[in-house]
Amino acid sequence: MVSRVPVRHTSQFDVRCPGPAWNCGRREILRAGLAGFAGLGLADLFRVRARAASTDASQRTAVILVWLRGGASHLETFDPKPEAPSDYRGPYRSIHTNVPGIDISELLPRLSTIADKYALLRSVAHTGGGHPAGSLQVLSGDKAPQDRPKPIYPDWMSVAHYVRRDRQRDLPNYIAVNPVDRYDNFVIAGPAYLGPAFEPFRVLGDPNQPEFAVPNVGVDGQQQLARLRSRVELRGGLDRIRQQVDQSGMMEAVDEFQAEAINLLTSPRAAAAFDLTQEPDELRDRYGRNQWGQQCLLARRLVEAGAEIVTTEFDGPLCGRVANWDDHAVNHHVFEALAYRAPFFDQAVSALIEDVYARGMDRRVLVVVTGEFGRTPKISYVASSGGGVASGAMGTVQPGRDHWPRANTMLFSGGGIHTGQVIGATDPRGEDPIERRVGPGDFLATIYRHLGIDYERIAINDFSGRPVPILTDGAPIAELARTT
Repeated sequence: MVSRVPVRHTSQFDVRCPGPAWNCGRREILRAGLAGFAGLGLADLFRVRARAASTDASQRTAVILVWLRGGASHLETFDPKPEAPSDYRGPYRSIHTNVPGIDISELLPRLSTIADKYALLRSVAHTGGGHPAGSLQVLSGDKAPQDRPKPIYPDWMSVAHYVRRDRQRDLPNYIAVNPVDRYDNFVIAGPAYLGPAFEPFRVLGDPNQPEFAVPNVGVDGQQQLARLRSRVELRGGLDRIRQQVDQSGMMEAVDEFQAEAINLLTSPRAAAAFDLTQEPDELRDRYGRNQWGQQCLLARRLVEAGAEIVTTEFDGPLCGRVANWDDHAVNHHVFEALAYRAPFFDQAVSALIEDVYARGMDRRVLVVVTGEFGRTPKISYVASSGGGVASGAMGTVQPGRDHWPRANTMLFSGGGIHTGQVIGATDPRGEDPIERRVGPGDFLATIYRHLGIDYERIAINDFSGRPVPILTDGAPIAELARTT
């Protein structure tokens, strides 16, 4: 348990936000291209100054989160149990990596050759047994074990965006490439009481498709002129109605949206950052000419260009029939599903790690790979609900693994940390941590430490005006501290 000091409130961190009066997301405003800003009801959301705003972008720390929606089996990835009983042990053997003493699943041969460039945390556990609850615990520190329809606390990405935002940037500070935001009808991540101004800039679609493009970025000169003229006209209109609104700071929020949109519309550097065609074919091939591979390549380009928080979610057709990692037997034949998606995963993640190191970004950029939880060590057998990729025909009894928040493995690479190590351990069946158990609070503290965010002192006011610490428990994982 970390020793806490009283939360300090200063003009730098104490922001009163009554919340949005209407539901108007930042993506919709950017899509409007400065043609209008109806529906904003934000107050005082942009007065926090980034603590490291003066630091050169090439030196500012950043995080790339690769999110495995649905929860990957730790036993078939990074915590194999080859000696477990047959009703626990899957069909795949473990293989040695290039670091003596570290073994991973044979499904990940590329990652086995670069274990010196990552650390495995094998002892993550929490109490969120459903996808929404598990995701909210890992991403926002919400301790509730039950599922919620949406977050009540902001996720760490939104918090980092809030603390480190710099309106002078020509590239959004928080970008979601295939966003981490929903699980079915549940919202599993978001800014909560920070308001929609701190949502990510969303990049949708498949970056591997030839027609892939990101709208509202780097339009041509004539369009820029028209948009900027609209902005002047808009500002005049806002000035005329200024006296009709209260003094809560709504106009300042509008100005922030305008500034970000202008930067995106007029910046050649921003346009270049999103342009994968600038990469050599050989490198694109190395990542994999598929959605996950090109998502990871785009994430690398974005942090190299100056974005500090980039998330990318691995789901969709590359997962199998139900388009996620939720390998209940009713959804997938768990072992066929893992064998199907593992080559895409192995290629994309290993390429990302190698590329970060090859470009000298490994002290600045921390790559994290995880989902909301692991899977049940004991194999279950249930009838399939439908045939398809990695699933037998309806009614076919097949093996599966269910939700398991009691054990999960996270991968960390770069960030200046000591790599080539395993932290923690689970029991011989992979059911529970028996060494160095860590929880979501420890994970979040580790992320905040890397980003230089004072998680012990910063509090943000919720909708009622009550100051809420960004983290209420947990300590940075010492083994993942930056090396000297």
